[in-house]
Amino acid sequence: MYLGLGGAARHGCAAIADDRQLLGVCEQERLTRVKGAGFNPSGLPDEAIDALLGLLGASRGDIVHCAIAEASRGDGPWPVSTLDHQYGHASAAYLTSPHESATIVVCDHGGPGVSVWRGDGGTLAPVEWPWDGAGIADLYTECSTLLGFASAGGDQRFESLARMMAACPDESVPAFFATDGHRVVAQDGWRARVLDLERSATDIGRKARLAAALQAQIGELVLSLIRRVRDAVPTSTRLCLGGGLFHHSSINTVVRQSGLFERVFVPVNPGNAGLAVGAAMHDAGIGPARVSAFLGPSYDAETDIKATLDNCKLHYDLVGEGAVIDTAIHHLQQGRLVGWFEGRMEWGPRALGARAILANPFSPYVLENLNRFLKRREVWRGYALSAAAPSVAAHFNGPEEAPFMECDYHPTDVARFRRVMPSEASHLRVQTVTADGPPRFRALLDAFGDATGIPCLINTSFNGFHEPIVCTPRDAVRVFFGSGLDVLILDRFVLTK
Repeated sequence: MYLGLGGAARHGCAAIADDRQLLGVCEQERLTRVKGAGFNPSGLPDEAIDALLGLLGASRGDIVHCAIAEASRGDGPWPVSTLDHQYGHASAAYLTSPHESATIVVCDHGGPGVSVWRGDGGTLAPVEWPWDGAGIADLYTECSTLLGFASAGGDQRFESLARMMAACPDESVPAFFATDGHRVVAQDGWRARVLDLERSATDIGRKARLAAALQAQIGELVLSLIRRVRDAVPTSTRLCLGGGLFHHSSINTVVRQSGLFERVFVPVNPGNAGLAVGAAMHDAGIGPARVSAFLGPSYDAETDIKATLDNCKLHYDLVGEGAVIDTAIHHLQQGRLVGWFEGRMEWGPRALGARAILANPFSPYVLENLNRFLKRREVWRGYALSAAAPSVAAHFNGPEEAPFMECDYHPTDVARFRRVMPSEASHLRVQTVTADGPPRFRALLDAFGDATGIPCLINTSFNGFHEPIVCTPRDAVRVFFGSGLDVLILDRFVLTK
């Protein structure tokens, strides 16, 4: 077995592969319950490593080699190799893609801000691409900070605010940025000008229009870079994207819909946690091959879930397979919030149907219930949808697919989805759920489509305030009773309040 590690300082992650495939991925925060947790003082994400080994029925002695794409290295009983950080991002993007041959662009924080690679037959080679100064990912974070979103998660809040007015940005905002493909060229005094515009935004609508204008400019920067990369590698028709900038669905959508490349792939986790996957697959000599987003820990219905519920002395109903779906549909149609726990958990930054909070997008007051009572977020925050892939094109305009909830879509009937979007918004994130998704979750979407006409549900992370997505049955029970959730479905066990 081969061990890959990433996220030493934040978002520690372990991945394990054999010489045929990726076997498991787990982030340290999911087990320690500390959001963004990095490595332990041991220099390893010990809990994540041991959870994966337990899942696979293996021990540390079964690991023959470890690779890490960061400066830190652990003291495990195995040989360790250190990969270049940018190479690690390129590996994660390319080796988890379906493309035998592709161009890879990495936009990450720190230096260099941009790197370009060529992947062919599972081998990566750098494309000479000198980059001077801060990268586009750094610029995105700086704009977030100037708009008042300086804390952890600030980039996501900035993106959410911009999405609110994506269709009508503030056209009076001057063009602050340009690029020659090798640096960001910013207008003198742009920071002071942005601060002035932010202070003069007397209502949230005006601030959202400013955010939308800044995000649109950053999107144009990315397109300019991608266009230059395409011209430099004219024989390539496939593009893979890696690095923290591509956590943002708005940026991914701009690139995919530009038509600059025929196919554009964004990995499950393009950030530092995803380095573990790139390192493990590089070390094992496997890929490119599309990997599942559901490779985290799983828990047995009898020995883990039932034992937890009995230990907590909770009342629950154990129902049949079909009754699970019927029960969930009943509660969703009544406007209730449902915690959903199924199979191996997803890895990456978003809930994709294994550890999710689900809601009916057509229910009255659903946005208020989610923002005010469940998540305690700003009232302008919207939510993502999970939709059965075959139906997406009929109800949304956007990329062909987004299995990892990595792109934005425009509903063909905005009025139908108005309850899940802030009043002026016209776009939302969508996960296109295919046969690779959790089977019971796919069946639930189909059943909800039979009941409402559209097989899609609001899907947000199953977590408590300021903590990671739940991992274990005990995590799920604790969040259920400590939040505004109405129903909890753990496998076939149903709890209500």
